[in-house]
Amino acid sequence: MHTDLFEIIRSTRSMRRLKPDPVPPALLRQVLEAGTAAANGGNMQTWRFLVVRDPAIKAEVAQWYRRGWHEIVGPRYREGAPPPGSSLDRFERLLAAAEHLADHLHEAPAWIVPCLMGGAHTRTSGASIYPAVQNMLLAARALGLGATLTTLYLLFEQQAEAALGLPEGAHSYAILPIGYPSGNFGPVGRTALEDVVFMDKWGERWTEA
Repeated sequence: MHTDLFEIIRSTRSMRRLKPDPVPPALLRQVLEAGTAAANGGNMQTWRFLVVRDPAIKAEVAQWYRRGWHEIVGPRYREGAPPPGSSLDRFERLLAAAEHLADHLHEAPAWIVPCLMGGAHTRTSGASIYPAVQNMLLAARALGLGATLTTLYLLFEQQAEAALGLPEGAHSYAILPIGYPSGNFGPVGRTALEDVVFMDKWGERWTEA
């Protein structure tokens, strides 16, 4: 297990190529416990976490994810330019990994589907579930597990959530495929801090002075 928090943060990149080897339940429990340690609105804990290992369920949901990538998201990305802090070569590798995930999502040994109960989707509702998601991603990295946050399947939300068997009043916010990574962790590629942080007023360059 890796325990240096800042090194974990700097090396928790999206791991989209996962081995089919089973993930021990004890490790999944640690990841889930990290999720339930996260902050959430009023500590109401309306979150629910669906762990999916059934091949048939994964296959049914994955068809919607695959369709979303090949018909909508993939073409859109390929028409665009590399994101800030990335090169064309790195961007193309990212797209290849994303396409691999789309075609092999169902092969990930376990999924965690973070959900919220009740209410409607709002701009603030994610504040009660995405901190849990980030905790789980960091915990997976610390345990040597690969994972990624993906919401692409929500392009076909009703069909995918029906395939997941979610009851009325439950809304999913992501799928986290979990497994042992085929590649290596980190470092993450991001633009320079000075390009995205302002001081006091929008547009005023941030400095450490």
